[in-house]
Amino acid sequence: MFPSGIAAAILQFGVPGLIALIVVGLGAVFVFRDRSEREAIRDARQLTRAIGLGMIQPRLTDAIVGGDAKARGVLDTYVRRHVLPLDEAIVRIKLWSDRQRIVYSDESRLVGREFALGEDEREALFGRRMAAEVSDLSRPENRFERGDGRLLEVYLPLQTPSHRRLLFEAYLRYSSVSAEARDIWLAFAPALVAALLLLWLIQLPLAWSLARRLRRGQRERHALLEQAMAASEAERRRIAGDLHDGVVQDLAGVSFTLAAAASRTREPDSASVMSSAADQTRQSIRQMRSLLVDIYPPKLHTAGLQSALPDLMAPLAARGLTTRATVDEALQPPPEVEQLVFRTAREALRNVLLHAHACSVELTATGEDGMTRLEIRDDGCGFTPAGAEWWHADGHLGLALLADRAADCGGRLSIDTDPGLGTRVLLEVPTP
Repeated sequence: MFPSGIAAAILQFGVPGLIALIVVGLGAVFVFRDRSEREAIRDARQLTRAIGLGMIQPRLTDAIVGGDAKARGVLDTYVRRHVLPLDEAIVRIKLWSDRQRIVYSDESRLVGREFALGEDEREALFGRRMAAEVSDLSRPENRFERGDGRLLEVYLPLQTPSHRRLLFEAYLRYSSVSAEARDIWLAFAPALVAALLLLWLIQLPLAWSLARRLRRGQRERHALLEQAMAASEAERRRIAGDLHDGVVQDLAGVSFTLAAAASRTREPDSASVMSSAADQTRQSIRQMRSLLVDIYPPKLHTAGLQSALPDLMAPLAARGLTTRATVDEALQPPPEVEQLVFRTAREALRNVLLHAHACSVELTATGEDGMTRLEIRDDGCGFTPAGAEWWHADGHLGLALLADRAADCGGRLSIDTDPGLGTRVLLEVPTP
């Protein structure tokens, strides 16, 4: 069995390929049918030429043209014994004189009658060329053939030994022409279908190989992304530890020293300056601690999302934004989902702080019906879809990577935004 991703890729490649082959096959069938019909008509012309030049013309005499009944009877006997049985498609035989009179036909009621020849018939008689067309059964000279269905007329100029011109006309059933055409293209159809199917089947291993390579590339890319994110987390943890154990402790010591010095000095101006400096130092410590929470949450693995997510809102509140965090007390997703929720919240809130120009932001995290759900809304400026292209820049560890990670976990990360209407980031991940 193929993995679902590879199977989906093969289907995406194979189904359109099969449809394309069907379209090509149908087009080829129509071309074959048209070509086969032309070939069948060409065969009908060759049959008429063989009958006219090889069988009828050697037996033509001036007496037949002159209306001699005995000569006509000899020709009629030959036609009925040798020509009409030659092919069951032959319906009628006619011989026209250059005066547009029928001098012979196997339908005796037509003999001696004069009818106006059509343009094609005149061109065949006087231009000495062969012609073929579908018979117009509404014409009076064709009234005895109306019960035989659609017919093909083939014209051929002949001449008597004294070089008198005659027009030989053979009527053949068009159904036989269609049947011959069908036999021709049906003879090629199996080979055509087999070739197309073979071409399609050859493409499937190529699609499978391409899908495997693509899948392997995706796995390698995801592994690199995971390593990059893990390295980022480790670096954040190291920076947070260095700041907490170094700068923050030093600032705390400076704050205590300034406060103590202010309480001991007897100079009011100096005491005021040192007290103010101590307050500013404590404010810097609070900002630094908020930054440490943003860089790496000390409570994520101990107190869980219930404490870590509200901590992420602290930098926004410090900037004057109205914040609201609602985290389900029963929310306890697996560690990988917990990390994904936290990273998504951190990235989304950082975007709010840096780009949204918002006045308020609301975070909601719930877990119910086997689904962990994180929603972050702000009332900022929003953006157009084109404005989100920077997410996909090479090397940027932002929401684009988190969306890939969510897909790997069977969930999805969506962003709903419009200029002036704020932004809504929604993460939904199934949890066992």
